[in-house]
Amino acid sequence: MILSIDTTSEFGSIALTEGDRTIEEIPLHSPDGFGHILFQRIEQLLARHEVELNQMHCFAAASGPGSFTGVRVGLTAVKGLAEATGKRVVAVSNLRALAFFGTARLRATVLDARRGEVYGALYDDRLEIVEPETVMKFPEWLKMLPKNGFEFIAVDFSPFLGSVDANIPVITAPRSLAAAVGHIASAEYKQGRASDPAAVDANYVRRSDAELFWKD
Repeated sequence: MILSIDTTSEFGSIALTEGDRTIEEIPLHSPDGFGHILFQRIEQLLARHEVELNQMHCFAAASGPGSFTGVRVGLTAVKGLAEATGKRVVAVSNLRALAFFGTARLRATVLDARRGEVYGALYDDRLEIVEPETVMKFPEWLKMLPKNGFEFIAVDFSPFLGSVDANIPVITAPRSLAAAVGHIASAEYKQGRASDPAAVDANYVRRSDAELFWKD
C-alpha cells in the first residue's frame, strides 16, 4: 500500500494505491498552494479507508517538473511522513507519470514550461526513458523525436496541434497524477528502488528564475 502525492501545479492530487489497484484518488485544486490543506486531506483519506500511516509500504511524490514551491511541498511531505514511520520514498517524474497513461510502444510526454518552452521526454512502454527529459522550444524538441511510431501524451495538447503530423496519436492525460505516481512507485518499490528519504531530490529540469537571473 502506497500513499502518493502530487502538488506540482495548482491542480494536485493524493492517492492511496495497492499494487495495480487504485483504492482512491482525490483531485485537489489550490491556486494558493497546498501547505495549508494537504495533511488534512491525507488524514481524511486514510480515515475513510481505516488505514494508518504505518501501514504504508512506502510513500511517493511527483518530483517535477512543475511549480518550484509545489514540488518542494510534496517532496517535503512524503519525506517527513517516511521519516516519522521509518519507511522509504519513491520520487516520480511528472513526465514519467504522464507516460503511464499511454498505449503505444513509444510515448512522448509534454508539459507547458512557460516562457514559450515545454518540458518533454520520450519513454517506452515499460516507462523507461528513451530520450532524456529536457526543456526547450516545442519545434526544437520535435526534432529529437522519431518520425513516427510514437504517441504524444499531455494534459492539454491543444497549443501544439497545428505543429505536428495529424497522423500521430495524442492521448489526453488527466490532471490528477497521484494514482499514476503510486502505481509507478509500487513497481519501483518491488524492484528495490525506493530511497532513503534524505536521498530524495526534486526533478526541476530547469533552474528556478532566482537562479537564472541571479547576478553577483
